[in-house]
Amino acid sequence: MAIIVEHEKRKREILDKALDVFVEEGYEDATFQKISDRCGITRTTLYLYFKNKREIFLWSIKQLTEGLEQALHGIIADTGVQVDERLRRMLNKILDSCVENQKLFTVILTYLLQIQKTGKDPDSRVRRRIVRLRHLLSTIYIQGMQEGIFRKLPVKDVNEILYGLIESVIFRLAILSRSKVDDIRSAIMLTVDALLVHQA
Repeated sequence: MAIIVEHEKRKREILDKALDVFVEEGYEDATFQKISDRCGITRTTLYLYFKNKREIFLWSIKQLTEGLEQALHGIIADTGVQVDERLRRMLNKILDSCVENQKLFTVILTYLLQIQKTGKDPDSRVRRRIVRLRHLLSTIYIQGMQEGIFRKLPVKDVNEILYGLIESVIFRLAILSRSKVDDIRSAIMLTVDALLVHQA
């Protein structure tokens, strides 16, 4: 058991230090050698954990999305809390996660721009990664409509509004290098208020 714990701890340390290399060098210029140097290990040791830099990068994204999805499922399942409050908690959790992973989003945006330059479609790659997140937002909104808490609006449109606000948070963090998102957090909570039946 201790070996597994140490392996996972080392993997997280590698991911954290690799992220610094990606931020400083950019995805294209980051190399396996630079990552192993930053981690203070040999390339051979690094290969025990990851096959290549792309796997490190994708593992970082997977770690973020899976952890976030698990937390959101827990919020949705907490039926002792009214549905509008659960939506607020979900959105706050997403925003907090964006702030905590600001460095990763900076690298992701650089990576997506490089993909676009090669003529590939970055939108399809992003959509694959966020489909479950968007589904969870729709699920909670549908529950709220069924309970008479939220206004009966097209779910797709509501999802687009909420997700668009989340994208603006990522833009501000990754492109504008802002560290606080309180203004957008307020705007998102105002949007949830506007979705309530009593606001109609």
